[in-house]
Amino acid sequence: MSLKDLLLQDLKDAMKDGDSVKKTAVQMARSAVLQVEKDTKVTLDDDGIVEIIAKEVKKRMDTLPDFEKSGRDDLIDNLKAEIEVLRKYLPQQLSEAEIENIVRNAVSSTGATSAKDIGKVMQAVMPETRGKADGKLVNQI
Repeated sequence: MSLKDLLLQDLKDAMKDGDSVKKTAVQMARSAVLQVEKDTKVTLDDDGIVEIIAKEVKKRMDTLPDFEKSGRDDLIDNLKAEIEVLRKYLPQQLSEAEIENIVRNAVSSTGATSAKDIGKVMQAVMPETRGKADGKLVNQI
């Protein structure tokens, strides 16, 4: 079963079960996937869908501090629940040690010697970490 089919099935199940958090999260993910497909006129494969879901998770993670400042515990809990629902569609996340290993390999393979070569290193690292690690964390390492 493709990831797109799984999203549709989970949406149907959430609607049947009355799980509004899961329904909302899956609907927003499916909407983002369909919008990208419509804009680019390309049918996305599972890797493309994972990339979009990772972006959706990142959006929610980025807005979480703003919600925490507002003190709205109901919105915070809802947002955290949506993040957990969406993370189920992502591959296993890499640990910092695994990311460090990938970065070290990329540094040696690209021959990077200074901070000016970060573009080359990131270009080599991102295909291996896409959807499996946060880009900010990869950049920091």
